[in-house]
Amino acid sequence: MGRDLTALFDPRSVAVVGASDDPAKYGHAVAAQALRAPDRRPVHLVNRRGGTVLGRTAAPTLTAVGEPVDLVVISVPGAGFEAAVDEALACGAKAIVAITAGFAEAGPAGLARQRAVADRVRAAGAVLVGPNCLGIADNTTELYLASDRFAPGGVALLSQSGNLALELQLRAEPHGLGFSRFVSLGNQADVTLVDLVEDCSRHEATSAIAVYAEDFGDGRAFAAAAAAAGKPVVLLTAGRGSASARSALSHTGALTTSADVVAAACRDAGVELVRTPREMTVALAALAGPMGTRGSAGPAGPGAGVRARGRRTAVFTDGGGHGAIAADAAEDAGLEVPELGGPTRDRLRTVLWEQSSVANPVDLAGMGEQRPLSYADTVGALLDADEVDAVLMTGYFGGYAASEGGLGGGPAGGSVLAEGETRAAKEIVAHLASTAAKPLVVQSMYPGSPSCRVLAEAGVPVFAATEDAARALAAMTGRRGSVDAAGVPPLPRPAPPLSDPGYHGVRALLDAAGVPFPAAREITDEAGLLAAAAEFDGPYVLKALHVLHKSDAGGVALRLADRDALLAAYREMHARLGAPAYSVEAMADLTDGIELIVGVNQDPRFGPVALVGLGGVLTESLRDVAFALAPVPARRAEALLRSLRSAALLDGVRGRPAVDVAAAAAVVERITTVAAAHPEIAELEVNPLLVRPDGALALDARAVLR
Repeated sequence: MGRDLTALFDPRSVAVVGASDDPAKYGHAVAAQALRAPDRRPVHLVNRRGGTVLGRTAAPTLTAVGEPVDLVVISVPGAGFEAAVDEALACGAKAIVAITAGFAEAGPAGLARQRAVADRVRAAGAVLVGPNCLGIADNTTELYLASDRFAPGGVALLSQSGNLALELQLRAEPHGLGFSRFVSLGNQADVTLVDLVEDCSRHEATSAIAVYAEDFGDGRAFAAAAAAAGKPVVLLTAGRGSASARSALSHTGALTTSADVVAAACRDAGVELVRTPREMTVALAALAGPMGTRGSAGPAGPGAGVRARGRRTAVFTDGGGHGAIAADAAEDAGLEVPELGGPTRDRLRTVLWEQSSVANPVDLAGMGEQRPLSYADTVGALLDADEVDAVLMTGYFGGYAASEGGLGGGPAGGSVLAEGETRAAKEIVAHLASTAAKPLVVQSMYPGSPSCRVLAEAGVPVFAATEDAARALAAMTGRRGSVDAAGVPPLPRPAPPLSDPGYHGVRALLDAAGVPFPAAREITDEAGLLAAAAEFDGPYVLKALHVLHKSDAGGVALRLADRDALLAAYREMHARLGAPAYSVEAMADLTDGIELIVGVNQDPRFGPVALVGLGGVLTESLRDVAFALAPVPARRAEALLRSLRSAALLDGVRGRPAVDVAAAAAVVERITTVAAAHPEIAELEVNPLLVRPDGALALDARAVLR
């Protein structure tokens, strides 16, 4: 069930330690906000000088309040922080919100102080938000302990940045979005992002969770909590483009960045990852539904919270330019805009006139002015079509009613058209209520018009910008529960640490897990080489061991036909490289094969992260790879392989046969499971993994210990 945060969000009483009449101090702002609901619960102001604060008597100490206090906000100078915490715990506090800064963010000494305080709080059975935070608010319990007001609604906002939280509130306002809760995360010394996501997922008044985080703490636990939330989680994060702080000792290390890891975790967990505050509010407007809007009450409309079954999108417009731009925007957002099939086009022709286009985009071609209900008829036909997963309506709709409502636009004397357009909006809502649940998103030149408000009040997202409408629809494509959102895989039980990180030790580890390799023997001299050659027939492969990137260093010789060729290659390679050991291996049949790479990197926040892609010596040049949290089940591995840019090669091109993708996926599962069970391995890589029509074979392996 997670941690009990009742005292944090619905305390029986509150005290603000450091309350002040000085507007320049944060204790002034928090105290003023706390007093907005004095009748909901007792609010005590504490100032070491006593006297009055904001016209109320202030206690000189928390002890002087004379009664237990459930939640204490501490906004005092750093030197007095520990004493304030100890006094709060002694007065029975079950929750502490620590505004005071100067802890982990200030260096090792501050981190040690922070840990000591968190230990004391937990030992007392209390919870702590912060330190170095900007407060909390809960509109559902009238708890106002942050410096700013947040309009009420259904979005829980968990943010590491106060200014970004304010920007998100400003950007949310035009969409009618409001907030159930706000929590400034601070240093997460005790209450973590994971704790808050779990609690907000149980909070009935929260319809969506918005997160801005730079430090996930336990990123894998965050992904698991988001996957289990049962409601949309939208994430904005910083630093996604920087490479992980490690030496790139393998292709996996060189190719994996923080952006890849975060994107993979979000996709697996069904989290909507966004890049900017504007994009976050667009996604929230699409996912939160009417329950997320300010002052919302009552049942959600038929367009609220609907997720698409797939990405097949019908673009519907009343102008060719709008349709073309919207189709491009939809595809840029990752949606598909396929040509509609014959039955759907025939159905559309029964409700449109001859000059209308019915291919996709579907274009009214002026019929809207002749018969406004054609908007509703067309939307209904598209929603009914089995080949359509979602509809994006774009263009002038809203303009006729806008003219009548004094918003500008629309033809002169358009009252009849305005009435017809408003009727069409109501008919569209009726279609949404009566058809299979599919999302409809609208872009309008007049998003504030009466007819567009009819749609918005029914839960249909309406936007002024085409790119926003497309991005919103992409957020509604139903990743949760699909193969895209495969969930966060549980980690296997840790295995005994790898004792031999050398090439043959890694081969043995993987071989024991069922990863197939060609026959091989490790040798250190010519006698050993000839003995190995006698154990299996050629052609042979010779590899220099303990040499980084063997191929680049000339440490691999292929297709050595017989023992004489093997011996000659050994003498030449040993004279040049002087490697301490070599591997003699049976040469695999490369005919009709495709080389893949499978790697796992231990990320410090998200744990083992898998990489699959096109392998061989050109791996880093081509960078055709996909990522997922490890271990990767075979079904998920096959989906990742199918997502590669070069995926067509797997099914055969230019007369080549298809390769056994299922066999490759099974090997991916085994490799990633081994890596996930060995946290001491920083990077594990098989490159290449040869996939042929008759199976898969690992041709090389490498491990890098932490």
